[in-house]
Amino acid sequence: MADPLFRAPTVDLLHVCPLDDAFTAIFHRASGITHLLVSPAPEILAALADAPLTQAALRDRLAAAYDLADADPQALAARLAELVEVGLIDAA
Repeated sequence: MADPLFRAPTVDLLHVCPLDDAFTAIFHRASGITHLLVSPAPEILAALADAPLTQAALRDRLAAAYDLADADPQALAARLAELVEVGLIDAA
């Protein structure tokens, strides 16, 4: 079985508003729900904005963008599962 592709909603479906150094509010127009997120969730959504990615490709993109020497694949998998569960990303 191939690795799933994770896809974020198009930018017109999200209204992103950083609240402070820790929290970002994201209004998901399709569901009408506002989510309060902390890092790395907003960064994951931003990384997926251009195109769907596998978990490995997403980890590589985040590691390069944020100079992460040893990105934890299990931690990323947990964050992806949470974002899928709340409907902010899809896995296909």
